[in-house]
Amino acid sequence: MRSRSYLLINLGLALLAAIFFVASIYIGRGGESLVGKLHAIDETDRSLAWLILKEVRLPRALLGLFVGATLGLTGAALQGLLRNPLAEPGLIGASSGAALGAVLVFYFGLAAGSAMFVPLGGVAGALISLGVLYMLSGRNPSIVTLILAGVAISAFTSALTSLALSLAASPYAVYEIIFWLLGSFTDRSMDQVRFAAPFMALGALLVASTARGLDALTLGEDTAATLGFNQEWLKARAVIGTGLAVGAAVSVTGVIGFVGLVVPHLVRPLVGHQPGRLLLPSTLAGAAMLLAADLLVRLPMNGPEPKLGVVTSLIGAPFFLWLILRTRREAP
Repeated sequence: MRSRSYLLINLGLALLAAIFFVASIYIGRGGESLVGKLHAIDETDRSLAWLILKEVRLPRALLGLFVGATLGLTGAALQGLLRNPLAEPGLIGASSGAALGAVLVFYFGLAAGSAMFVPLGGVAGALISLGVLYMLSGRNPSIVTLILAGVAISAFTSALTSLALSLAASPYAVYEIIFWLLGSFTDRSMDQVRFAAPFMALGALLVASTARGLDALTLGEDTAATLGFNQEWLKARAVIGTGLAVGAAVSVTGVIGFVGLVVPHLVRPLVGHQPGRLLLPSTLAGAAMLLAADLLVRLPMNGPEPKLGVVTSLIGAPFFLWLILRTRREAP
C-alpha cells in the first residue's frame, strides 16, 4: 500500500489512542466526568488534586496505553513469525509463566514485603518459561516445535497455578490470587508503572526489530535464509522480546487475554498482509482497544467493577471461535 495511506492510518490510530487515554484519566464510574470534581478539589487543595491525578488516574491510563500496545504488537509479531492467524502472546507460555511467578509471590506471602515483588515474580516467571522453551525446542527450532513447546509450558504452568490455588492456606491469599488472575488496572501505582515500563519498552524494541525478517518469512524459511536472515536470531528476538514485554505487563495487571489475537485481525485489512507493516498499526490499535475496554468496565454505576480480563475474554473468545471456523472453511 502507498506510504501516504499507511501514514494516515497510523496517525488516525494514534489519535484514537490519545482520545481514549485522556478519557481514561477524566472519566470515572458510570461514565461520570471527573473534570468538575478535580477542578473543585484544585481550588481548595492543589496538591491533593495533583496527587489524585498522578497516583490514581494517571497510572491506570498509562497501563492501559502500555499494556494494550504491548499485546497488540506481540500478537501481530507472533502471527507473522508462526504464520498462524490464531497465534497470540499466551501461545509460547509467556503469559502463563508470568502468571505463575506472580501467584507464587502471593502464595508464599512475599507480596506483603513489597508491592514490587509481584512484578519481579511475574518477569522471572516469564523468563524462566522462555528458558524452558528453548531447552525443549533445541537449537534452531522449527515453528511447529516452538508452538508445541509453548503449549506444553502453558499447560504445565497453568496446572501449577491451579495447584497453588488449591493448597493456599490463607483465604485472603486465595482471594488475592483470583482477583489478580482476572486482570485489572485498578489500584495500580506509578511505582508499578515505572517498574514494568522499561521491560515492556525493551521487549517491544526487540520485537519491532524483526519487521523485515517477518516479511521475508512470508516467502518461506528457505527463502528467508537465502535473503540473509538468520532465522535463529530472528526467532530469539521475537520470543525473548515477547517474554519480556508480556511478562512485565501480566505481572502488573494480571492476565488479560485475546487482545493480541483480535487486534491484528482488525487492523490487517487496512494495511495489507505484510507482517512487518502490521506491527506499528497493531501497537496503536492495541493501546486504543484496551483503553476503550477499560472505559467499558467503568460503566456500571452500582456493584463491583467488572474485571478487565473477563471483558476481553467475553469479546475475544467468540472471535477466536469464528477464526477457527473460518480457517476450517478456507482449508483445502
